[in-house]
Amino acid sequence: MRFFFERMKMVVEPTGCLSLAGALGLGDRLRGKRVGVLISGGNVDAKRFAELLGQAPSTSLL
Repeated sequence: MRFFFERMKMVVEPTGCLSLAGALGLGDRLRGKRVGVLISGGNVDAKRFAELLGQAPSTSLL
């Protein structure tokens, strides 16, 4: 969620982030290949969204 919000300026609900998490988890197996990632959902309460972002450490994924 933090990655999408900070880097893409998108509000994505937790389960909507799973496809990217899965692709990142495959690491080198996807390197050099075309990969499509479906991003879904912005159905998250603003207060809860802020709480979830506050819990996660800020790290650079890419």
